[in-house]
Amino acid sequence: MAVNMYYSSESSDSENTAESFSLDLSYLMLDTDSLVVHLRNSIREQHLQQKCESLRTSRRKGGDRGGEGGGGRGGRDEEGPESEDSTDSIHDTVTKKLLLQHNMLLSLPFEITRFSSLVSLDLSNNNLTHVNDFLLQLPDLQALYLQNNNLADDGLPKELHTLTKLRELNLSGNKLTRVLPQLCEVVGLRYLYLGGNEITEILPEIKALQSLQVLHLGGNLLETVPDELGELHQLAALILCDNRLRSLPRVISNLTRLRSLLLHKNNLCCLPVCIVKLRGLAELSLRDNPLVTRFVNSCAREIMYNTPSLLELAARVIKLKKLPYTSEDLPRNLVHYLSSGQRCVNPKCKGMYFTSCVEHIKFVDFCGMYRLPLMHYLCSSRCSSKTPDYYRALSESDSEEDEPAARMKRVLLG
Repeated sequence: MAVNMYYSSESSDSENTAESFSLDLSYLMLDTDSLVVHLRNSIREQHLQQKCESLRTSRRKGGDRGGEGGGGRGGRDEEGPESEDSTDSIHDTVTKKLLLQHNMLLSLPFEITRFSSLVSLDLSNNNLTHVNDFLLQLPDLQALYLQNNNLADDGLPKELHTLTKLRELNLSGNKLTRVLPQLCEVVGLRYLYLGGNEITEILPEIKALQSLQVLHLGGNLLETVPDELGELHQLAALILCDNRLRSLPRVISNLTRLRSLLLHKNNLCCLPVCIVKLRGLAELSLRDNPLVTRFVNSCAREIMYNTPSLLELAARVIKLKKLPYTSEDLPRNLVHYLSSGQRCVNPKCKGMYFTSCVEHIKFVDFCGMYRLPLMHYLCSSRCSSKTPDYYRALSESDSEEDEPAARMKRVLLG
């Protein structure tokens, strides 16, 4: 799949890490107690190697000075026994990657914190039900892989934001029911994978993840996505496939860096017309949606027009007649309401709407091959028969020469 280019790990920070700095204990079917033994042995071995190297260095220096006595004392120290208690406070400052995937871990041993220079920790495909708070004692951690465990909403530390260097977090294939608040506090995240959970809600606080480049929410139970998703301006790949979405918010057009948008296997009957403004979009996956399987008519039957309230009618008059007002004339909520007005997309209509509008489906050609239903928002049902072709209207107001459709590289419908 072409979008795999966005699924890559945060390799830029760790790709130069030598293999000798990795400890691979994967696929050994270790339980927690067995893992403790392996970790302690590894730390002890690493410590002895460093100690021997230090002794060899000091001997070389001593030989250069002709000092025989120093070398002898060093030799006795090297041969002396070292109790296990004496190594309990020793930290491994060399290992950068710790690979523990495909074991039988039910919990994490505290010994992991003794690998104080860890950059990447892979705990995927275990049986973890919670992640201990002591994991927060790994200040250099950049990548944490926890996919395919048994983590529920209460299974993660509350203070994840203390991992200030964390750039990639994979929680796919767990039992999460929402995008947790503590995830939205890890503001340095660039890659967040939450696919294959039971998520029904995305919190508005997700807008805090301003560095996010990939957001994977496929294979969940989402019926809506919040408008705040449109504030993730660095997003390059948005994966919302295999959910229960019936529509997308119009603010999706604010994701100007978006290159891949995966929406297959949802309940979409149409797309917001503003999606054509995503000029950098290279891949749009829409297969297995009603809009592709020709059930658009069922969507059209469900479209309702709510009669404008007296509040809206008054607001329309104020905006259309350009009646002057200040924040001192009206309560704050009414000032905010007046500022939320939207223009009718029909260029021949000067009307406005606030909360009551007509949803109108219009078919538009993509790539010269596919006719996709896009959603217009009109101020009145009278505008639907007067609305000219959207592309003609767009080209009149758009200074760029290339039409949005010409930039779409792939539209996956089957």
